[in-house]
Amino acid sequence: MKMAEAVQIENLSVTFDKNIKALDNLSLDIEKGRITGIVGADSAGKTTLLRSITGLILPDCGKILTLNLNPVLKRDEINKKLGYMPQKFGLYEDLSVRENLELYAHLKEIPEENKEEIFKKLLNFTNLEPFQKRLAGRLSGGMKQKLGLACALLGSPELLVLDEPSVGVDPISRKELMKMVRELSFNDMTTVWSTAYMDEAQSFDMCVVMDRGKIIFKGKPQELSPDKQEFQKRVIELMGGYKEHKSPVAEDFDLEDNDIKFPVEAINLEKRYGDFYAVRNNTFCIKKGEIFGLLGPNGAGKSTSFKMMCGLIKPTSGKARIMNTDIGENPTKARSYIGYMAQKFSLYGSLDIIQNLDFFASVYGISGAKKKEQIEKTIEIFELEPYLKRDTKELSAGFKQRLALACAILHKPPVLFLDEPTSGVDPIARMEFWSHIKGLAQKGVTVMVTTHFMDEAEYCDRISLFFKGETIATGTPFELKEKAGARDMEEAFSTLIERSQNNG
Repeated sequence: MKMAEAVQIENLSVTFDKNIKALDNLSLDIEKGRITGIVGADSAGKTTLLRSITGLILPDCGKILTLNLNPVLKRDEINKKLGYMPQKFGLYEDLSVRENLELYAHLKEIPEENKEEIFKKLLNFTNLEPFQKRLAGRLSGGMKQKLGLACALLGSPELLVLDEPSVGVDPISRKELMKMVRELSFNDMTTVWSTAYMDEAQSFDMCVVMDRGKIIFKGKPQELSPDKQEFQKRVIELMGGYKEHKSPVAEDFDLEDNDIKFPVEAINLEKRYGDFYAVRNNTFCIKKGEIFGLLGPNGAGKSTSFKMMCGLIKPTSGKARIMNTDIGENPTKARSYIGYMAQKFSLYGSLDIIQNLDFFASVYGISGAKKKEQIEKTIEIFELEPYLKRDTKELSAGFKQRLALACAILHKPPVLFLDEPTSGVDPIARMEFWSHIKGLAQKGVTVMVTTHFMDEAEYCDRISLFFKGETIATGTPFELKEKAGARDMEEAFSTLIERSQNNG
C-alpha cells in the first residue's frame, strides 16, 4: 500500500550563475511519516533541494508541492507547518538557551498558555534543562545542535527539514539527535535530513543519493548493504567511486632533515577557568611521522588542547614543546614549525583563492620570487585553477578544506595540526584528504588530528580518547577496540566513554 506523500517534486531544475545546474530535471516523492535521508557529494544539490522544499529558492522550471501547497506562493502558510534547521543554524549566540526558545516560540506564534509545557518537554529531551541560562555561544557543538533542533521542533511541525544537523557532532550526540527526532515524531511528522555521515544514513527509513543535481538511488538503506563499511563502499561507487593513488601533495613535499624523536610534546598541560578544568593533566609525546588522533565528545577539551599546543591559549600550568622549542618561552619560533587548520574554517571568505594563498604565504614569511613560485605550484598540485577568482565563501565544503590544507602547508612545516579538518565533507572528499595526510606522514610530517568520523580514526597510528578534559584511554585503534571489546571504533568510542561516566 502506497503511503501519502509529504513532498511531491516533478522535473525540478535550479540553475545558478555561470549556468551551474544545482538541480537537473529532478523528480522525487517523499513519503509522509518517515525519515528520509539525502546523501551526496559536495555540490550534489542537497541544500538546494531542501531550500526548494521550504520555498527559499525559486526553481527555473518544474513542479513542487510541500504538504500539498506551492512552497513559493504559499510560503507563509507552509512556515506554520514547517520546522527548518539550515546548515548554519541561526541561533543567537548572545542569547541564552531559554531566550532562543522564547524567540522562536514567538516567531512560531505558540500560545503563551502552552509554552511552558512545550519548553519543559524539549529541554528534557535535549538534556538542556540545567543550561537554560547559558549563552548559546558558550555551548558545545553537540549542545548547539540540540538547541537548534529544539527550536525547529517548536510548534509541532508536520514537516521537519534538517540540513546536515550533525556536522561537527560526536557519535554519541549524533545518536541522541536521531533518537530525539524519532521520539518526537508525533502525528506522522515527516523528516528530511541531509548528511555526510554514512552511519547516520544507514538509520534512515529511506535513503536518497544525489549526484550533480540528479537522484541516482532511492530506497531503503539496507537495499545497498546492511553492513556499515560495505554500505559506505556502495554509496561511494554510486557517487563515482574513488581510486587509491599517491598524493601529489606529499610527492612535492620535501622536509628538512632533523633527528628530533618527538616533534610534539605535552607535559602536564592544564587549563582552568575558575573551578572548571577544560583540560586536566594532559601529557603525551608524538613521534616523527606519526598520525596522532584526539577523540572525544563535544566539549571534552580537544580544541582547548589544540589551542594550547599552538600557543593560542596560555595554559594554567604545564608545557607544550614543538620541535624541542617551548611554545610559552619562544612562541614565534615554535609556531613557525606548525601548519594549522582550525575547527571552524579559518580562511577569509571575502577574499578569492589567490588572495588567501598570498596572505598566508606572507604570514609564514614567504616573499618575492619564492612566494610566486610556491603559490603557482600549490595551485597546480591542489587543482585550484578553475576557481581562482571565486570568493572562498562561495566554494563547496570540500574545496574550502582543500584550500585550507594548501594554506597550512605552504611553508612546508614539520608539524601539522588538524582540528576536525573534514567536518561536513562528503566521503569521497574525505578519502582524498586522508590520502594527502597519510602521504605527508610517510614523508616525516608529524600530524595531530581531531575527528568525529570514526572510520577516520582507523587511519591514526595512535589515539588519545578525551572525556571531561582528561585522557581516559591511549593506544592504537586495535588496542582501543580490544580494550572496549568492540567491533569498530564507533563502538569502542561509545563503550569507553560510557565506562568512564559510570566510574565517575
